[in-house]
Amino acid sequence: MITTTDPRVAAAAIAGGHLAAVPTETVYGLGALAGDARAVARIYAVKGRPADHPLIVHVIDAVAFGAWGVQIPIYAHALAATFWPGPMSLVVHRSERAKDFVTGGQDSIAIRVPSHLEMRSLLHELAELTKDPAIGVAAPSANRFGRVSPTSAAHVIDEIGELLQGDDVVLDGGDCEVGVESTIIDCTGPNPKMLRPGAITIEDVESATGLKVTHDSTVRASGTLNSHYSPNATVQLIAEANVAFEIEGAAQGVIGLLALAEVSTPSGVVRLAAPRNTEEYARALYAALREADALKLEAVLAVPPEATGVGVAVIDRLIRAAAGA
Repeated sequence: MITTTDPRVAAAAIAGGHLAAVPTETVYGLGALAGDARAVARIYAVKGRPADHPLIVHVIDAVAFGAWGVQIPIYAHALAATFWPGPMSLVVHRSERAKDFVTGGQDSIAIRVPSHLEMRSLLHELAELTKDPAIGVAAPSANRFGRVSPTSAAHVIDEIGELLQGDDVVLDGGDCEVGVESTIIDCTGPNPKMLRPGAITIEDVESATGLKVTHDSTVRASGTLNSHYSPNATVQLIAEANVAFEIEGAAQGVIGLLALAEVSTPSGVVRLAAPRNTEEYARALYAALREADALKLEAVLAVPPEATGVGVAVIDRLIRAAAGA
């Protein structure tokens, strides 16, 4: 395994059929050429991911998006124009370029144009190396399936480093700016459907399209299992007023607290993070859950932020993490 800060090194590895853990604005992804069946199979093997779970393909721009999808509705183009590059994945009917091994056998494909500078540099370099301006990198989160997503290169190495091979690469692009996975919008029907919440909200989508957004829990999409994003420690969502009650009688140093800075820390509780606002909460979330496991805590008490903006995504991830208990 090679660790680097040079996107060209990671691009060369991917072009050569190897894996590269790559930074995005959301979380770190485990990337491979989306058209390379062998490399994509290694993603599934390293993650322990079921083969029928589709992968999100990252491309450089909306023109490349058009090469991967067909029958793309006008509202999907509006979303792309408004939010790309950025933390939104659009599910559209797949073109012949998208194969079963990357779509989980579905007739649709999820595409994203990331905004992270190193990731964009990697995609540009990869397009040059392959002579393909629409080249795609399949990149689910760089962690074992169902576990906590990584938001730093150190998290990736800790999580899957021993599973990577000598020519695989970890591209260190610093800490992720958003901290939770992208919003996923299904654009295969007459109206957009929210499959997974993220930093871009339902209200944002409705404003950009002028259409009502619906929900759909039946479509297979990344990170939508009831139990997901789970640390070894038990996660419990609680109200601020109940913090003291929940720790009553607990041993010292076995419970962690994740809450906004305005929530005080009771004696004997390990403070995992004290974000000042919802955006900071999202950035701190996965690192805090990983810290709980590093400290071998038994439980994490999470006082969720308000359900506005990216707070909706934070609450979604906390609920799924708690379901893994």
